[in-house]
Amino acid sequence: MTRSITTLATMFLAGAAAIAPAQAQDVKLPTSMAFTAYDTGTSGFNIAVGVGKMMKDKYGSDVRVLPAGNDVARLAPLRTGRAVLAWMGTGSYFAQEGVFEFGVKEWGPQAIQMTLSTVDCNGLSVGVAKDSGVKEWKDFRGKRLGFVVGSPALNQNALAIIAYAGLTKSDVKIVEFASYGAMWKGVINNDADGAFGSTVTGPAKELESSPRGIVWPELPADDKAAWERVKKVGAFFNPHNTTCGAAIDASKPLKLATYPYPIATTYGTQAADQVYALTKAMITGYDAYKDAAPGSSGLDVKKQTKQWVIPYHPGAVKALKEAGQWTDADEKYNNDLIKRQGVLADAWKAYNNSSAAPEPDKFLAGWMAARKAALAKANLPNGFED
Repeated sequence: MTRSITTLATMFLAGAAAIAPAQAQDVKLPTSMAFTAYDTGTSGFNIAVGVGKMMKDKYGSDVRVLPAGNDVARLAPLRTGRAVLAWMGTGSYFAQEGVFEFGVKEWGPQAIQMTLSTVDCNGLSVGVAKDSGVKEWKDFRGKRLGFVVGSPALNQNALAIIAYAGLTKSDVKIVEFASYGAMWKGVINNDADGAFGSTVTGPAKELESSPRGIVWPELPADDKAAWERVKKVGAFFNPHNTTCGAAIDASKPLKLATYPYPIATTYGTQAADQVYALTKAMITGYDAYKDAAPGSSGLDVKKQTKQWVIPYHPGAVKALKEAGQWTDADEKYNNDLIKRQGVLADAWKAYNNSSAAPEPDKFLAGWMAARKAALAKANLPNGFED
């Protein structure tokens, strides 16, 4: 999946040219397609199902949504061409960067690109047991933070949130659990004091109704230094006024954080006309699925998170331009992200051509050092501080 900077840039420009002119065309979808998504019953899965039903009803395309328990399993069918979209979360960013489970010889940095994504009324943060006495993030020092074994995305997200107060892993007590659900049960059972999740996740509602209760300490955007600390650990987070979720009154929004979830993800190698058709179908068919599942309304083309951490596919760019939702500034930012993917791809190729250690832990450590050096040389942010 590696590409040189020149190859990526050439492919991007060629793809953009291939989908001109910009006038709208009839959407033509395959007779059958597959999506991948989070596990059955999650908001990501339910949103994907709603979009798939719209494509069946409106365009006659049979869509299968394949649930997958982790980011590697969600991306593998997309990588091999057996799926046309993977509905992802922050794992899409980790894949682009070649970190955590993607920092292995079989994967490395992936040329991941976006179509549409969801940001809705909910926030993404660490819910804290109300009886812990925590009101601000500085109060969380010494408290017990839930981690999930084998889920670096969840754990990294939690560390990004507490970084708002300058707290690190060494300032809290890490309590590990076997699963996301077990982690939240651990907070309810007083085995931990905080857990990362969506404000609308079912376990947060359970904590709210338990004797412990729940609070969401705020992360006001006007504290610029605090948000710089958050973004050093989780570059994908943005400030967000949250109006829905456990213990949240819509009339009194909380200043929390969020990132797009789920993200309808593609590879840069996918045909521009295919990605254009998928994106256009989601834009024009919005009214048919916007109420299909909680969060679906966040796919509104006017609500898209642009100038984020992952570039848009040229096919999606064409659809966004037709909808009047793309600017020259968006174009420049997007091209810079394509270049970043090229830097990472070149660094990965050079690292694998060197005497990289075969042991997984040593291989990952060596790659992270090579990655850091390559990004620094290109004057690009690391995104994963030591």
